[in-house]
Amino acid sequence: MNAPTLRTSAVRSWTLDPAADLLDYVPPSAPLAWIRNGEGVIGLGEAARFTIPAGPDRFARAEEVFAEFANQVGSSDIVAFGSFTFDPRTAGSTLIVPQLSITRRDGQMWATSIGEPPPIEKYRAQGLPTPINFTSGSSTPEQWTDSVAHAVRAIHTTELEKVVLARDVVARAEQPIVTSEVLRRLTDRFPDCFTFACDGLIGATPELLAARHGIRVESLLLAGSSRRSADPTIDEALGTALLESTKDAIEHKLSVESLHQTLAPLCKELELDAEPWLLRLANVQHLATRAVGTLADESTSALAIAGALHPTAAVCGTPTMAALDLIRESEGMDRGRYCGPVGWMNAEGNGEWGIALRCAHIDNDRARLFAGCGIVADSDPAAELAETEVKFDAMRAALSGEH
Repeated sequence: MNAPTLRTSAVRSWTLDPAADLLDYVPPSAPLAWIRNGEGVIGLGEAARFTIPAGPDRFARAEEVFAEFANQVGSSDIVAFGSFTFDPRTAGSTLIVPQLSITRRDGQMWATSIGEPPPIEKYRAQGLPTPINFTSGSSTPEQWTDSVAHAVRAIHTTELEKVVLARDVVARAEQPIVTSEVLRRLTDRFPDCFTFACDGLIGATPELLAARHGIRVESLLLAGSSRRSADPTIDEALGTALLESTKDAIEHKLSVESLHQTLAPLCKELELDAEPWLLRLANVQHLATRAVGTLADESTSALAIAGALHPTAAVCGTPTMAALDLIRESEGMDRGRYCGPVGWMNAEGNGEWGIALRCAHIDNDRARLFAGCGIVADSDPAAELAETEVKFDAMRAALSGEH
């Protein structure tokens, strides 16, 4: 956990052409990225890597080691990318400080290096995607729907009100998967999502767990989903049905109550949307609620806020511990960093942390994809299975190059 000793701790920043595309600088392998609508930050190389031990204090420990490293290099301009496990009992949370970061924000673009910077170069597209074969992961569809039915019974007979159950799919390619190309396809298809990459976890999440810039804090909560249709009339009907769905309204209300209960004590002012609205993405639409507030304590960091909110009812359930216990008992897999916080922070406590959704863990020619659903009292196992298939589409298309 100790920060490494650097041969040089010199940190310098310089401007770049603001017309450039951040994705042009993303290396083909081992990318670090957080991009939305062409803005964000990417990382090249590694000045430091920290594996954060399992435990409920893993967010605080990550902050401590990053602060120690920032003090060592003597600069608050550096950033770190992080990806945390969903379950506090699970090891594998990672914090990476890139040797070189490139940021684009508000029409400006700049680079920051620690020590001697690696060369900044633009990378060419890597050609056509390799054929990919998708197979069941930790459980078959039938086994997973049995788990959903078990969860519904638990909701009717225990204190449990909602639980989020996830499943995985395994992808195998004929050649190593070029992660930078996967990122490009995700940003092209989902420009309004936060496209991320950290330590092999690649995805495009629409859900913002916590962002902090100065004393302003923001969160975007999603709970309740429906597919999209190319037919405008059908698409409109699907959206209306989602807004009027009793099942989805209950699921969303529980998530909003959980968000407010945790975030309100951290803020001196906090506003949430009065009613959920539709967030429409390329392949799916969600019920959404945005929260915007002003921090009560200016020292509270973005990661501390994310740590306080995680796990939300939108990715775990209500009550939290009862839902987490059922997930551990019946989900049949280790989520790893799926549904955990993923994002970036700087040494001043600013940063943006999303929830790792619509994602896959890529390892050479293999990828593990994840999707989940909120289960409530009137959930139908077959319908929940169909919803996961819709959610898998984003990463399946990004990996295979299909639209």
